Amino acid sequence: MPKAHSAAALAALVAVSLLAGCSTLRDTMEGEKVDYKSSGAKTPSLAVPPDLTQLSRDTRYVVPGAPVSASSYQVAQPTQTVTTAANAMGDVRIERSGSQRWLVVNRPADKLWMPVRDFWLENGFLLSLDQQNLGIMETDYAENRAKLPQDFIRSALGKVIDSLYSTGERDKFRTRLERRPDGGTDIFVSHRGMEEVITGAKGGVASTGDSTVWQPRATDPELEAEFLRRLMVKLGVTQEQSKVLIAAGAVPQTSRVATVNNLPVVQLDEGFDRAWRRVGLALDRTGFTVEDRDRSQGTYFVRYVEPVANKSEPGLFSKLFSGAAATPKPLKYRISVKSEGDKTTVSVLNDQGAPESSANAQRIVKVIADDLK
Repeated sequence: MPKAHSAAALAALVAVSLLAGCSTLRDTMEGEKVDYKSSGAKTPSLAVPPDLTQLSRDTRYVVPGAPVSASSYQVAQPTQTVTTAANAMGDVRIERSGSQRWLVVNRPADKLWMPVRDFWLENGFLLSLDQQNLGIMETDYAENRAKLPQDFIRSALGKVIDSLYSTGERDKFRTRLERRPDGGTDIFVSHRGMEEVITGAKGGVASTGDSTVWQPRATDPELEAEFLRRLMVKLGVTQEQSKVLIAAGAVPQTSRVATVNNLPVVQLDEGFDRAWRRVGLALDRTGFTVEDRDRSQGTYFVRYVEPVANKSEPGLFSKLFSGAAATPKPLKYRISVKSEGDKTTVSVLNDQGAPESSANAQRIVKVIADDLK
């Protein structure tokens, strides 16, 4: 009889534990989509991930001093009634084309730089690039802790073993502020992600001798949208209003790859202003290093590294006896945006400004076109 009572008690305890775990997981899924606060200052940064910016920086683009530390996240949420505006609230509005979104704020860029900078620190990130003269800031790689399962064991033990949990993913965000002719500012937020992949696993099963490497993963437009929404709140829009704005319907646009005068190009059915913004965001999202830009000439000056077929890292003995693998040399190109009326052509020029028709040019055109869809 005592054994029966013990079994019943154990079964009840297990049931309660499962219910608690399910409840915690459900609360997490229905709660915050992102949580980088707990990882910004603790997670070691990824040293030169194997993506398109795997190159040495010019000294003029190096941020002086130590990394900027993250501060606590606290954003005021004024209680206002929600209006039915389609895409604008106060002096903030959102533009959308396909999966791309950006903010248009009727304030000068120099008045927005510090609030935007504080925004990323408040959300738990370190800034690896902070160049106001270029209008570009970039976060370090961080982990989205909201993706961790909130099971019963982790909830019970709390932060004691919290460091043992990892999603195997890291995210960084680039923010670009661009001045508008009317005195306002366009704000673009682009995401780049990495994932930890096990090498040497057979049949999808890992063993003790396997190693891991970090590889690029697909851009997440929903993460970009979430941080744009939070940035709107930082700039004075309420939580409810920001959700209405971010859910505004997409404007259908047509982009395609074509060949003009034996040169690969991207053709867009839209005017210069919109095409210029979308191409700039596509370059940020797809990993190009934009060194400079000249809107009056419709030109982005970029650096590009040819993709490497095998991104796996050599083993210890390979590093000792064969030396470091040669890093692909970065190549400089110009991305030209030319418009006639509501039609725009995007082409690739070499570093001297001459038309480029190489395999790299064709690859760059395809990358831009794929992101503009």
